[in-house]
Amino acid sequence: MLKRMVLMLVLTALVLGGVFGFEAFKSSMIRSVMASLANPPQTVSTMTATTEKWQPQLEAVGSVRAVNGANLSGQVAGIVSALHFESGADVKKGDPLVELESADDIAHLEALKATAALAKIVFDRDSKLVKTNYVSQQQVDTDRANLLNAEALATQQQALVEYKSIKAPFAGRLGIRQVDLGQYLPAGTSIVTLQQLDPIYIDFYMPQQSLAQIKVGQAVSAKVDTFPNRKFDGEISAINSLVDTATRNVQVRATIQNKDKLLLPGMFATVDIDVAAPQRFVTLPQTAIAYNSYGDIVYLVDDEGKDQNGEPRLVARQTFVTTGSTRGDQVAVLDGVKDGDVVVTAGQIKLRNGVPVKIDNTVQPTNDPNPRPTDK
Repeated sequence: MLKRMVLMLVLTALVLGGVFGFEAFKSSMIRSVMASLANPPQTVSTMTATTEKWQPQLEAVGSVRAVNGANLSGQVAGIVSALHFESGADVKKGDPLVELESADDIAHLEALKATAALAKIVFDRDSKLVKTNYVSQQQVDTDRANLLNAEALATQQQALVEYKSIKAPFAGRLGIRQVDLGQYLPAGTSIVTLQQLDPIYIDFYMPQQSLAQIKVGQAVSAKVDTFPNRKFDGEISAINSLVDTATRNVQVRATIQNKDKLLLPGMFATVDIDVAAPQRFVTLPQTAIAYNSYGDIVYLVDDEGKDQNGEPRLVARQTFVTTGSTRGDQVAVLDGVKDGDVVVTAGQIKLRNGVPVKIDNTVQPTNDPNPRPTDK
């Protein structure tokens, strides 16, 4: 009986030991599998946040316009007898450009001058004779009227002759010639464009809420994509006295120095207006900001010491930020990031709070306050 009880106890112990051993083995395997399923480090690029000087600006787009610009044409018709300019030449005010055939008009002018000279002789003679009563005062008055009429006709013909010589009305640069020697030129036909290039205007529009920040004489700088590394300085010279009721925008004109005559009328330009004293902000690439309806966030990287292999343990931490204005590829961060924080600039889509990260900065997003288009 005793042997049976001992055997029973031994068998019970063996069964229970097997059950507990299996449970221990199962727990060990579960822990091992769960450990193997831990989040692997996510590769991201980062940068250390720094403060930079930030100049508050208003930006607008506009068109370049000449201070004086005109398509020159003749007031009277005629045949082109002489050309005194080359396409693209710089001319001074009063320089002759085109001569129209005027021999007939000059001959008519000489005849009218002769008539006026004769009328003057008659008037002078009768003016003397009226004192001796050889002619009447009425005759002298008629002579004076004839003289004035003859001189007026001569002056009119002189103007017509001068119309046959087309001159530059102001100094500037000519465009491409539109007429040829010997061509019959109807009145009003365009001959060539003339543009005054230095200084030059840029006309642009600003929303009405910006009117309080701009004034005549305020410094501006202009950029055109033709010369991406060049800035053209100037100042606001006029603000329109009327706000467009359709767009609530007001037209502004800036006068720009153009000594090299690189800016041409009709160009598209970007205008920057400094509106306040420079400030210092933490600046980040715009790619570092995740914009959401519930708030803008960035991911910071915290150093939590070493892992079991002695490697740095870097962990992502989500934080909300308040952003300000942008310039180029950069955005000003008003709150949420401090100088010296390590910020994730690319790879945020894979992150959440507490995820380990691995930093690879071989490729960085653009972080240029004045980006320029390239052909690449």
